[in-house]
Amino acid sequence: MCMHLAESAVVRTQWQPHGMQCKAVSKPYRARLSSTAVRSPCERKKRFFKPSCAPATQHKAAGSASGDAQASPLASHETDFVVIGSGIGGLCCAALLARYGYKVTVCESHYVLGGAAHGFEVKGHHFDAGPSFFAGLSGEGNSSNPLKQVLNAIEEKVECVTYDRWVNHTPDGSFPVVCNGDRYAEMVRTQGGEAALQQWRALEDKMRPLQQGAALFPAAALRSDPGVVLSMLRFGPKLALTGLQAPTLTAPFAKVVDQVVTDPWLRKFLDLECFVLSGMLAKDTICAEMAFMLMERNRPGSTIDYPLGGTSSIVDALRRGIEKNGGKIMLRSHVEEILVEGGQAVGVKVRAANPKKPSAVIKARKGVVTNASVWDTQGLLPNQDITPKQREWSSEAKQTPQTGSFMHLHLGGILFFFFFCAAKDFARKDEQSRQY
Repeated sequence: MCMHLAESAVVRTQWQPHGMQCKAVSKPYRARLSSTAVRSPCERKKRFFKPSCAPATQHKAAGSASGDAQASPLASHETDFVVIGSGIGGLCCAALLARYGYKVTVCESHYVLGGAAHGFEVKGHHFDAGPSFFAGLSGEGNSSNPLKQVLNAIEEKVECVTYDRWVNHTPDGSFPVVCNGDRYAEMVRTQGGEAALQQWRALEDKMRPLQQGAALFPAAALRSDPGVVLSMLRFGPKLALTGLQAPTLTAPFAKVVDQVVTDPWLRKFLDLECFVLSGMLAKDTICAEMAFMLMERNRPGSTIDYPLGGTSSIVDALRRGIEKNGGKIMLRSHVEEILVEGGQAVGVKVRAANPKKPSAVIKARKGVVTNASVWDTQGLLPNQDITPKQREWSSEAKQTPQTGSFMHLHLGGILFFFFFCAAKDFARKDEQSRQY
């Protein structure tokens, strides 16, 4: 997927709960706030706080997760692609590029991989810093989960434990949600009444063709170059269904909900479902995400997956996929500028740890991919040598609104979520809650 997109001047990737998306930076992009490259204060307390993901390429004196670690992570060199940032999207992109024979270098400012998906330990207790809700990640064979598709492509596995329910604690009481279509519908009837159930069934009918369309064309086959035609031909005439559903799939989920759902309880519950998955309400959650998750989660025999070792195990699997195919991963390597010539990204400038030393330059023969946030990425582009379209994108990017932060509390293997309206009120009380 990202391999073909990366042949644009610059592209950016972002991980979503159900997989990964790529966008050309020449277009405005609404995204959640990504983890930044700021060193954690807890780094000073390493006897109590340590990253749970094995480090990648570092100085040999410090040790590394691979035997071929470079003696100097900031050495200037030339490669096919440079990937800025090691979030899930960036690592997936780099792993696929390396798998298909491209030379790739990943530059990460932090001292651990994973971006918002990295983990850490405090006094022996493991914590995930980011996503924790997965479906379609375990098991053998094909999966509709784009992340699983990437892991299959690079021949890496993540061992998971599975569960089929969680408990919602709301101001009106607590109730379980089970990964089964019939049990889910019964929960809607019990909590919301017959009217809510009838409207849920109507919403299922509305969602069914969308789910079929979303499942027909795997996300890993998406690309932005003319080669997309070759990818589409593999799926035959049925692909027309996806084309017809595309405008709805890329629209907010609320546009579908508003057509059939008026019951107050069900509308609130669907907002909660969206918030759990994306951190946003139905009006800001893309319909394709909900189509995939509701289809995957409510099918017969469905389970929810949790990777053993937390999200760090996913990050480590992607790291293995990159390094075994010759890719390089450079930690503590902050990109301070994307080098542009004639409107094309040709490399990056990496800040030296010693301010008295010159910055390293990594030349990219084919492209630069950025997994940094949309706000950080526009700050890396030079004022000169960019096209008017890129300059327009840079200006619009500064005005892209950020989503609010939120918290999931996990206790005893059961997921406890704040009810969506309580979280919404909390976010409004203090603007500082929007800062990470």
